[in-house]
Amino acid sequence: MQTVMSIAIDALAYGMVLFVISIGLSVTMGLMRVVNLAHGAFAMIGGYLASYAARDLGLGYAAGVLVAIIGTVIIAVPIERFLYRRIYGAPELTQVLMTIGITFCVIGITNFAFGPTLKTIPLPPSLQGSLDLGFRSIATHRIFAIASGLVVAALLWFLIEKTAFGIKIRAAVDNAAMTAALGVRTEIVYAVSFAVAIGLAALGGVLGAELLPVEPYYALRYMVTFLVVVSVGGAGSIPGALIASLLLGAIDTTGRYLAPEYGEFFFYLAVILIVTLFPRGLAGRLK
Repeated sequence: MQTVMSIAIDALAYGMVLFVISIGLSVTMGLMRVVNLAHGAFAMIGGYLASYAARDLGLGYAAGVLVAIIGTVIIAVPIERFLYRRIYGAPELTQVLMTIGITFCVIGITNFAFGPTLKTIPLPPSLQGSLDLGFRSIATHRIFAIASGLVVAALLWFLIEKTAFGIKIRAAVDNAAMTAALGVRTEIVYAVSFAVAIGLAALGGVLGAELLPVEPYYALRYMVTFLVVVSVGGAGSIPGALIASLLLGAIDTTGRYLAPEYGEFFFYLAVILIVTLFPRGLAGRLK
């Protein structure tokens, strides 16, 4: 019973971390049609900024999260303005080459500035302990990661479905040219959507530091994982990304618990089967 509970909690926490990071990539790919292989690099930047603020500057965890999100968005906005806008609508190979180049540049700069070692993000006392349920103790940080993922999903749903900006996003997804012709400044919609996506990546990089350690090659190490979530869930789909993250998180965590010698075999086997059965993803594009 305890093993099942451990698997379930760790799978939920891992799945929610994947969701928080990957949903930004999913929305970016679904809205702006950009294969952004640098998305993991921004999650890594968030982790590094949080570590520097919380550990080196002594600002604490909450301030570290804010520094990570705001700092990463500040770094990303000029990159979107001067680089990403040049590849909107470009062939996918051009997008891949541009964004993988950005990834390697970020890796090099990070390695030079912070060194090649793992970076930890000190947790506050409230997140260091565990919650005793009587039959099982659950790490408080795991609960925090799960709750954060649920809050992000709810807020994104509200933004997309219940706000004027969400209407503009959905209109731009359906027909960007017509939306622009109606007076909507689609470049601003893209820039804000990109900033939101990058902010979520940074948040995920901080939340997941206990599960996905922050180090210089983070962006390459987990690049495929984030792309897999988007592929399985369907680019631009919030429900799809959530379902894919939880499903793949459960499969990967269960495999690591019960058959660690197989590594990520069961994870990628599940990906192959799902993509074969649902070539457009589990839930399709943003609705």
